[in-house]
Amino acid sequence: MDLLWFLSALSVFTLQERAGTGAMTLKSVLLRQLRPGGGASACSPAQHSRRRRSWVWNQFFVLEEFTGNDPLYVGKLHSDVDKGDGQVRYVLTGEGAASIFSIDESTGDIHATRRLDREQQAYYTLRAQARNRDTNRLVEPESQFIIKVQDVNDNEPKFLDGPYTARVAERSPVGTSVVTVVATDADDPTYGNSARLMYSILQGQPYFSVEPKTGVVRTALPDLDREVRDSHLLVVQAKDMIGQIGGLSGSTSVTVILTDVNDNPPHFPRRSYQFSVRESELVSTVVAKIRAVDPDEGPNAELDYRILDGDGLGTFSITTDSHTQEGLITLHKNLDFETKSSYMLRVEASNLYVDARFLSSGPFSDVATVRLLVQNVDEPPVFHSSVSWMMVSEAAAVGTEVGSVLARDPDATNSPIRYSIDRQSNLERYFHIDSGTGVITTAQPLDRETVAVHNITVVATERLDPSLTGKAVVLISVTDVNDNPPSLAIDYDTFVCENSEPGQIVQTLSAVDRDEPEEGQHFLFSLSEAGQNLSFTLRDNKDNTASILTRPGGFLQRDQLLHLLPVVISDSSRPPLSSTNTLSITVCTCDAAGEPRSCRQGAPLLLLVSLQSAVTAAVLTCILTLLGVVVVTAAIRRRRRDPLTVVAERCVQENIVCYDDEGGGEEDTEAFDMLALRHLNTTGQSHQTQARTLTSTSEPTSEGNWLFLPFIRERLQQADLDSAAPPFDSLQTYAFEGSGSSAASLSSLNSLDSFNSQECQQNYDLLKEWGPRFRKLADLYGHPKCLFSLCW
Repeated sequence: MDLLWFLSALSVFTLQERAGTGAMTLKSVLLRQLRPGGGASACSPAQHSRRRRSWVWNQFFVLEEFTGNDPLYVGKLHSDVDKGDGQVRYVLTGEGAASIFSIDESTGDIHATRRLDREQQAYYTLRAQARNRDTNRLVEPESQFIIKVQDVNDNEPKFLDGPYTARVAERSPVGTSVVTVVATDADDPTYGNSARLMYSILQGQPYFSVEPKTGVVRTALPDLDREVRDSHLLVVQAKDMIGQIGGLSGSTSVTVILTDVNDNPPHFPRRSYQFSVRESELVSTVVAKIRAVDPDEGPNAELDYRILDGDGLGTFSITTDSHTQEGLITLHKNLDFETKSSYMLRVEASNLYVDARFLSSGPFSDVATVRLLVQNVDEPPVFHSSVSWMMVSEAAAVGTEVGSVLARDPDATNSPIRYSIDRQSNLERYFHIDSGTGVITTAQPLDRETVAVHNITVVATERLDPSLTGKAVVLISVTDVNDNPPSLAIDYDTFVCENSEPGQIVQTLSAVDRDEPEEGQHFLFSLSEAGQNLSFTLRDNKDNTASILTRPGGFLQRDQLLHLLPVVISDSSRPPLSSTNTLSITVCTCDAAGEPRSCRQGAPLLLLVSLQSAVTAAVLTCILTLLGVVVVTAAIRRRRRDPLTVVAERCVQENIVCYDDEGGGEEDTEAFDMLALRHLNTTGQSHQTQARTLTSTSEPTSEGNWLFLPFIRERLQQADLDSAAPPFDSLQTYAFEGSGSSAASLSSLNSLDSFNSQECQQNYDLLKEWGPRFRKLADLYGHPKCLFSLCW
């Protein structure tokens, strides 16, 4: 067996056009393999020492998107071992083998059975084998090759980020970049011109342009005006094959919005304006509105208004409404038609923010004339002063003139005025006003210490039109006179020790006076003649205070526990007023430090309880007393509501059942007359009458039955007098046995002689024959006398 040496085979590929398909096929022509050391083969153009076989495959090419009816020829596999006798069988494996690519086992021809798409898969890797048909052994080593899908222009450009929206300022220079559009093409960029794009504008000229290669959209005109047109819609196209005929294209839209710049000055639609203003308008009221027009927007349209000149410069002012950009003309002073009936203003409107690039076109402001006509209205009366001050002495007699007010009708009619005082401001009616002259006089005595200043409201009303009124405030100050004597400032709680030294200050006094003299208060203190012989003396300190000092002699509780010192206090007015005030001084036993221990003989000192503590203790005592009264009252009411019986008998309903004969049982209701119990309390009724009524159905009675009548009367009286007891008492009478009894009636009331005789005529001996059950009745009725029983 010869040793085979393989040389690298050079594949020469030629493209041939298959008839009827237009597809390009790839053919591989193999060089004859040489045997080493041997002669050349028959197919070799030269003689060699040996023959070498070649089984090396590189790649095939196949066009995508083939749409023919027959399978597309791709190429051919061939080995020089194949003599054409059918002994060599070709096998194809790898990507798409059998599903996309098929091979003729005998000839080695490869065909594509399906349409290929390069954008889905650009190449396929396959392996080729040449086997002996009989032994199935490889006659050549397995070789790998590639079938590459060749691109065709089957994808149009696409704008993945479209549609676009861009903004550019109006009045931008030519060539200003607006936006960059980008299109993509899925075709192979490395093969041909299928993915080489060219941009152009289909819509949007002549305002904008686009760079063909980069897709940058730029402005093409210098004076794009937002006020004329604020947006533009562009259509940009991208075409492959460098824009050549036959290329595919795609498009997108670009919305270009022009942003505003301050390139327009404001202007008034009219040169002059005229408004009417009522003379009764209040100050700070908006009386007119004007507006200048600015076609810009946002901050570029914000305006500032000001009054340049005119005769109403001080009467009116103008401000800008930030929302509407209107000029608001506001009344700055009150108007008077009779004084001035019209005003003229020259108003300027200007931009707050100005773009210096456009100042050359002219000033960014405008001026208009505003005329304001004052309308006459029927005005209410007006006082010369809205607030007046008056003074009157508190000692002034009733009818004293305090002052006067004056009002006038501001209108030309000059209607007469009637004056009055507002009732709500003069509830006590201290003052009166003359309706014609406006003179105010006192109507009651005044007291400065009660009301120092009176605040009244005077009303002026036009007599011709009472609906028109004006008001003014009059403050009347009441001046002081010395009509109140001074008195001690507080109620002093003063004590003195038994061991006090002479000349010791016991208490320092001060005084108060309700009057307020202009020179200030000056008080004089002294002791009355009745207090000159006491054990104390008074020293006037000349500063509106006085000191109480002890005199020699000492103090003893057992001699005098309480000293009353009359103090006279005088003021310095002309004439002066004075008052006598009694100062209580208690004698106390004190310790070495002068602190009191006992201020009452035989009682310990509780450290001088203050007035506030005493009041508090009194209030607490009253509260405790009231609580005690409430508790006692509640207990009494609860006791009255309880029944008079004992606790064990409270739930027992009392039933009084009376028998005046042997009776007949539960159904006997005719044996007793209720009239007796109904008239137990009748005045003057004798015991005999009551007994006769109680036993109306039987004349024979027993004296022992009278014992029960007082008891019944007492119980009924208790029940009647007890308002909390329910009506539990009831009476029942029995007169016959009832239909349910198997025995005959045992009552003596039905006997023939029961009403005429005291002896019982009926024979009850038969009861003894009825057995043990009637033994008790036989014993009772076996007696010759009729029995009477009463039970309750």
